[in-house]
Amino acid sequence: MPGHSSIISVKGLSKQFGGFKAVDGISFEVRAGEIFAFLGPNGAGKTTTIKMLTTLLDPTAGNIEVDGAPISEKDRVRSSFGIVFQDPSLDDELTAYENMEFHGVLYGIERNAIKERSARMLKLVDLWERKDDLVKTFSGGMKRRLEIARAFIHEPKILYLDEPTIGLDPQTRNHLWDFVKKLNRENGMTVFFTTHYMEEAEKAADRVAIIDHGKIKMIGTSAQIRKFAKAKSLEEAFLKITGRDMREEEASGVEEMRMHRRLWGR
Repeated sequence: MPGHSSIISVKGLSKQFGGFKAVDGISFEVRAGEIFAFLGPNGAGKTTTIKMLTTLLDPTAGNIEVDGAPISEKDRVRSSFGIVFQDPSLDDELTAYENMEFHGVLYGIERNAIKERSARMLKLVDLWERKDDLVKTFSGGMKRRLEIARAFIHEPKILYLDEPTIGLDPQTRNHLWDFVKKLNRENGMTVFFTTHYMEEAEKAADRVAIIDHGKIKMIGTSAQIRKFAKAKSLEEAFLKITGRDMREEEASGVEEMRMHRRLWGR
């Protein structure tokens, strides 16, 4: 069960690009050990918020604390989280183990610890038998599981997942969430994720935040949000709260990859 203390605290957070306010004075907290879903249409402010939470963008206004540290202490904040971006970021020409090892070296983890943690995480995501295979031979689901394992090698307290199951078949999506829930349950790890699959949020999240036009519209359990919107499902509630009009994407895949390289110095 999630604790009562907040591991992520956001107060009055805004981000402006010229005359456009992408995030408009939002405030929320994520409890330690919680699985927290951050939902919104394309262009609602999700990506911009995640980039600020992960030190990739500086806020225009407001405050963020992550694991007790202000967001300005970037190295300390970065050590507290792992992240799996929407776009693939593995090196296809390396083996699964080499990808784990390289990430561990980037974090300055001692070699014996890298070996032990890599073995533990690869076994957890059922990839130990494929540790010496090149990643380019992996399926999409296997690559996603490896990215989650890699994001956990420095034993972060928070795991950010940005659209982690996009493009995966339903069976693989279910297996992936089984692994994430196991990490959350066995390690007390806080999970902050975005998704366009409402049933994922409904099944996995302890609480859900809905953002639209840069503002938080509602935060609560799926049941609370359904009740508020007088809806039978979270998807129906989401559409009632945000409307049904088509939205523009907030950031391109190329931009996401550039952000990943900036974060990890690659």
